[in-house]
Amino acid sequence: MILTVTLNTAVDITYRVRSLRPHTSHRITEVTERPGGKGLNVARVLAALGHRVTVTGFAGGATGRSLREQLTGSPGLVDALVPVSGPTRRTIAVVDTTTGDTTQLNEPGPQTTPAEWAAFQETYEHLLRSASAVALCGSLPPGVPVGAYAGLIRAARATAVPVLLDTSGEPLRRGVAARPDIVKPNADELAELTGSHEPLQATRDARRRGAHAVVASLGDQGLLAHTPEGLWRATPPRRVHGNPTGAGDSVVAGLLSGLVEHLPWPERLARAAALATATVLAPVAGEFDREAYEELLGRVPVMVGQPV
Repeated sequence: MILTVTLNTAVDITYRVRSLRPHTSHRITEVTERPGGKGLNVARVLAALGHRVTVTGFAGGATGRSLREQLTGSPGLVDALVPVSGPTRRTIAVVDTTTGDTTQLNEPGPQTTPAEWAAFQETYEHLLRSASAVALCGSLPPGVPVGAYAGLIRAARATAVPVLLDTSGEPLRRGVAARPDIVKPNADELAELTGSHEPLQATRDARRRGAHAVVASLGDQGLLAHTPEGLWRATPPRRVHGNPTGAGDSVVAGLLSGLVEHLPWPERLARAAALATATVLAPVAGEFDREAYEELLGRVPVMVGQPV
């Protein structure tokens, strides 16, 4: 079982409009609603790849009830979310169907009490006993300690469960110091962590700070992986237009599924890059275009660097 942690879950609402223009009214052509937050997106992609996944984190209020109802019956997913008194947030993605650009609006998460945080930690440590790997994903809701991910990484390492961290800012900085197996920042998050805007140097610096392996998402330039086994660059074979929301989460799903399947790094990266591209072609985060994924998978070039 793969465990995904989404402390700041959300209900993702996607609006599609023909053209997004500031200071005007818009007629929405399509609305979709899905359980969201980075770890839930990762979980849905993993389940679609055939893995058993347990999701945990927080859910509360009417939005949280709606989220959990939508999870009910999802093939391959087990709901182990911890209830909180505050309402789960909503995120709004407005997709301009003419240009393919997406505008994202994210509400703050629920205020979390010390008792709720303690209840989550107990649940997490119980779930680790049967986990083959764990992904810690996304922002922290108010009330959760800024060093939360560092503590969760140490708990996973204590039980020999591989852990992937995908977050930003101070939670990423503290989490990296706890020595996760993989961190997956984007270019901006990596630069903020290390102070370097040169990806190769920045990934090297992130490893020196404690990450065992670093896989940086570089947008349409693909993925750069800096690991103890070597250095690799995976580049999508073609550019696509669509909704990029959730592409990074699909990278996490590709890396984590490859990890538990014991695939070599080049195959993990090819899968992750193909999934990310196929996700841009899907209507909402947490989904991917299966036909595009299967077509792209064998066409992702993975360049090999020198051992590091």
